[in-house]
Amino acid sequence: MVSLQPVRGTHDLLVDDKRRHVHVEETARAIAARYGFEEISTPIFEFTEVFARTLGETSDIVTKEMYTFDDKSGESITLRPEGTAGVARAFISGGLQQSLPLKLFYRGPMFRRERPQKGRQRQFHQVGVELLGPDKPMADAEVIAMGADFLAELGLAGKIVCEINTLGDTESRNAYRDILVGYFNDFHDRLSEDSLIRLKKNPLRVLDSKDEEDKAVVAGAPTMADSLNDASRRFFDDLLASLEAVGVAYEINHKLVRGLDYYCHTAFEFTTDALGAQGTVLAGGRYDGLIKQMGGPPTAGVGWAAGVERLAMLVDEPPARPRPVALVPVGADTQDKAFTIAFELRRAGLTVDMGYSGNLKKRMNRANKVNAVAAVILGSEEMERGLATVRDMESGEQTEVPFSELLPHMARYR
Repeated sequence: MVSLQPVRGTHDLLVDDKRRHVHVEETARAIAARYGFEEISTPIFEFTEVFARTLGETSDIVTKEMYTFDDKSGESITLRPEGTAGVARAFISGGLQQSLPLKLFYRGPMFRRERPQKGRQRQFHQVGVELLGPDKPMADAEVIAMGADFLAELGLAGKIVCEINTLGDTESRNAYRDILVGYFNDFHDRLSEDSLIRLKKNPLRVLDSKDEEDKAVVAGAPTMADSLNDASRRFFDDLLASLEAVGVAYEINHKLVRGLDYYCHTAFEFTTDALGAQGTVLAGGRYDGLIKQMGGPPTAGVGWAAGVERLAMLVDEPPARPRPVALVPVGADTQDKAFTIAFELRRAGLTVDMGYSGNLKKRMNRANKVNAVAAVILGSEEMERGLATVRDMESGEQTEVPFSELLPHMARYR
């Protein structure tokens, strides 16, 4: 027998939860618009190669977490585990290189088959931004500042820390990779099996390991700072100066890295311990090599993504829904007139609640339950005289209003 429960790692967004989600998403959308970003939507599934090529064959997402299946034509399809790859694919297939620079915002569900936990589900939601074209540190600063403004708008400024690091350019990364391999080779017998595989294919990913023994080894590893060439050091210094100029606080975290070769220069995360163990709620970085790796023209890029579920849990209380006007017909012969008045008020911009049955007492109880700002009471006698009674639910004051004057009278409750 099929269980009538949500699939493990998924959950329903009922009214209160959905209101929080909408608040997070709409806040992100408003901040992105303020920075000149326009919204884009990509399909929730892509050819598997889109993610396998961009996320790395050895990444946990590709090897363990992606929802991948063959469709009826035999094509390998994957539900999107993140948003950047789809945006990059759309940039290439849509021929958007003539439109640079591009400022793009996206939102929507993502899918990863990982162990469900607080604030992390197998179907989850993200908001994110991608700035394509500019290769200057000021672009990175703008994207990071936008993330900080978004979190501040949600009321989370005091709960969040911005951690930042430099990954350097290709020359710096190659130098660091050689030093890192030499260091980890001295601890070959202490590294996990996954980290030994990564050491051969992508050594920087060892720094991301969640294995406790790996973490102990990583704690003593050399940092990227010692391998930076002059150009990379200037890029990072200019970025930090730009952040300081606009008042974005940060902490340098030398262990914060991105393992894939298309990442460069900037990596950053906004983290919090307000959900228990320290967790990331917004993360991003510069990925100048991504679009070229996918087969497109060399194109600089920087962006971030944020988890809606985690942010929704941190928000104290989203804005309340608009208080409605309650339509209260008294008697069957007033129902039709109340129905038409309800639509006239809605078309005038008011939120209107109208029950379908019940006497005056029950309908007024409902008006209180939905926190109505006013009630329009329509009785048989009043209707014959072309009047409605408007009760202000705060003061209790009642006023008889002719139907012809009802819309302007109710404008105060919009």
